[in-house]
Amino acid sequence: MGEKPAFKDKSRFAPKPKAPKPRLPDDMDVLYGMHSVKEALANPRRRFHRIVATENAVQRLTEDGVNLPLAPELVKPEAIGRLLTPDAVHQGLYVEAERLPLLPLGKLPRDRIILALDQVTDPHNVGAILRSAAAFDVGGVIVTHRHSPEITGVLAKAASGALEHVPLAGVQNLARALTTLKDEGFAVIGLDSEAPEKMGDLPLKLPIVLVLGAEGRGLRPSTRELCCHLARLELPGAIKSLNVSNAAAISLYAVQQAITRT
Repeated sequence: MGEKPAFKDKSRFAPKPKAPKPRLPDDMDVLYGMHSVKEALANPRRRFHRIVATENAVQRLTEDGVNLPLAPELVKPEAIGRLLTPDAVHQGLYVEAERLPLLPLGKLPRDRIILALDQVTDPHNVGAILRSAAAFDVGGVIVTHRHSPEITGVLAKAASGALEHVPLAGVQNLARALTTLKDEGFAVIGLDSEAPEKMGDLPLKLPIVLVLGAEGRGLRPSTRELCCHLARLELPGAIKSLNVSNAAAISLYAVQQAITRT
């Protein structure tokens, strides 16, 4: 019988593990993409620590009259790609900036609609909600410190610059925050696809907090109990529930129209 071939160590041919990306401090935001970065650069409240860009991106910013607060690190596009997830569309721009401060609950304006998110955790959805909020001149978005997404580059990219225009109010407990706002005269309106009332039929006037629940689960029972009204969007088609970011945009329009009529 022949001898078994000696075992060959092939570990040296295995791909080497990638070095982990350095974690930024919790008070720093990563922003990427032309629109998000341009809006941030135009915000005088932003403080930038690092700008990484391609020559083409810097040229576009220069042509648009955008002034850079510090010298950019000029790199090839793939160098920026290595700083982000593989599916990130960075358009040659990456910045690290100090996070904008959260707005205290007592500073929320009374002359504009306020949004509250009840455990909406997907960063794409929250970013899209912020984009709609900016379009409808929302006065602030209430999020909880837990059960809400981190302010990541994914969220900022989906928000398409809205982080610079819509303040976030962070709270420990949403029910407690809504109770405080009710005591201060805010009407709390919860969006519920099975509610008996139509959003467009409500007799609304400011100040208003519009509360959106997580996809699938919707508003939590403790949140529902605090709502002055539970209302649905009147949808004529076969599907009666929408992605939360789409529902947010339509609800904001319906509430705005209801306020205008009263």
